[in-house]
Amino acid sequence: MSAALWIQTSTRAEVEHVLDARLAEAARMVSSLMSGQRIAVAQAGGAPISVPMPAVEGYNRQLSCQIWSLDGVMVGRSNGAPDAVLTDAAAEGYSRSTVDGEPWHVYSVINRDLGVRVMVGDSLAVRDRLVRDVLAGLLLPVAMILPILALLIWVSVARGLAPLDRLAATLRARSPSDLSPLPAGPEPQEIRPVRRALDTLFARLAAARDVERDFTTYAAHELKTPLAGLRTQAQVIRLSDDPKVQARALAAIEKSVDRTDRMVRQLLELAAVDRSDVATEPTDPGRLMAETVDDLAVLAEARGVTVQILAPDIGGPLGTNPFLLRAALRNVVENAIHASPVGGRVTVALQRQGTDIELVVRDHGQGIPPDLRDRASERFTRGQAGGPNGSGLGLSIVASAMERLGGEVIFDDSDGEGQIVRLRLRGNGQG
Repeated sequence: MSAALWIQTSTRAEVEHVLDARLAEAARMVSSLMSGQRIAVAQAGGAPISVPMPAVEGYNRQLSCQIWSLDGVMVGRSNGAPDAVLTDAAAEGYSRSTVDGEPWHVYSVINRDLGVRVMVGDSLAVRDRLVRDVLAGLLLPVAMILPILALLIWVSVARGLAPLDRLAATLRARSPSDLSPLPAGPEPQEIRPVRRALDTLFARLAAARDVERDFTTYAAHELKTPLAGLRTQAQVIRLSDDPKVQARALAAIEKSVDRTDRMVRQLLELAAVDRSDVATEPTDPGRLMAETVDDLAVLAEARGVTVQILAPDIGGPLGTNPFLLRAALRNVVENAIHASPVGGRVTVALQRQGTDIELVVRDHGQGIPPDLRDRASERFTRGQAGGPNGSGLGLSIVASAMERLGGEVIFDDSDGEGQIVRLRLRGNGQG
């Protein structure tokens, strides 16, 4: 519809422009022929000369010409031109008028050397008919071809969308728990990236589901153990009147509560790290280290472990995420305190390695066995150094936090004694 209106408007404008140009050209030509005495006009007081003009079939009186003296006397006209003056406009150029109830479009030329006005006009009814005939000649083929084009487009689009429809039907028929790859089969090249993207998404969802399922299973198992111990020790206290037995049972209950409390806290911290925003801000590493060690002062004092901080000036604050970095450092230092013997020392140092920044934690405990290092960051993986209160979540929190920071966790030997853990922030600029 819009195309038809555009064709009609533009065609009408072009046709009228051509017809207007023809009016002006005809009027100037008649004036020129008169000046060259190739067209005679009536003498004063004589009858107007009629110039015969053959009619075009279907467009009778397509052009009409009148020649008037400047004092208002008709001295010539074309065959079929009206008797009344075509226009009363005194100036040269285009004008509109109505003659015998019929609208006209007229172009006037004044020949002052001969003292005459030449008027050439178009009947607007004839002009409109001509425009309609031109539009009909243009739009009729379009109207005949348009349904065919629409049918071809509909068939082409339907065939092109058929593979997507089949894919959509396959997805609707799948069970929500079915995350297997899409069934293989012939497919157009255009839809292959969609299938590959969906298969990749299914694989990632399946892996995430397996991780969450294992996480839930392990968490339930690990929480079940201290709860069972609590129940057992509570029964011992209830059944025994021996103060020593009751004291040992209360001590066991306290240890179970501590282990459960640590596990719950680390579960919450792990969830917070996984969903935390990674926006960075200027962070003072020395202050962050001091705050982390202060948070663990009660634990260190209870285990008789000294924590030393070595934080030299590295040229300004770090551009990092303080929550993620604090979560990583806290869990490394906490593990080091638990792994250290009574009277032991844990060192927390800050150092620069080229463009990288490292937070280095060193203890003098048993260290992580070499055969366990490759999976030390997996959830619920515990070594002997973790002690009875270990949950197997600390290093997984560290690995997750450092991954989100774009850094890494490095495990080094401490000359056969203890463990060195490096939290490396790669290419960290100053905030």
